Amino acid sequence: MKTTGFTAGQNASLVLLRVLIGWHFFYEGILKIYNPAWTAKGYLLSATFLQPFFRWLAGDSIIQWVDTLNIVGLLAVGAALLLGLKIRWAALGGMLLLAFYYVAHPPFPGFEQGLTEGSYWIVNKNLIELAALVVLYQFPIYASFGIENLFSRKSDNAITE
Repeated sequence: MKTTGFTAGQNASLVLLRVLIGWHFFYEGILKIYNPAWTAKGYLLSATFLQPFFRWLAGDSIIQWVDTLNIVGLLAVGAALLLGLKIRWAALGGMLLLAFYYVAHPPFPGFEQGLTEGSYWIVNKNLIELAALVVLYQFPIYASFGIENLFSRKSDNAITE
């Protein structure tokens, strides 16, 4: 069995962070599936940064792909983080999605904030969650708890037998 070299508390903290972020991603994907009227079009059209790019993504010829990829991405990242499977790949996918969300509506001085839950200045929830995924990417939490750990145990046992 692989070990991380962390204390039980450190492992538990990283797993908790992974599961909470996974739940957030998965829940957001589920909400979008159960709302047939949902589309990213309004969010993309209201982008305050890189407007030509986000308006292109909101175009009638591509928006269905963008919506589908957004939902699939949220569900895949969320499920992988919740289950503890391909955590590093999930973290990268989550970072990519969050980077898009952040860049579309950056909380920079002089930019309109749009519909937010408060006033932000440079740092918002998307950036914080992105940074948390960077932390998860950096640490070998796949060896702590999750499906990936079960597979690594089986392969370790097969090698030693």
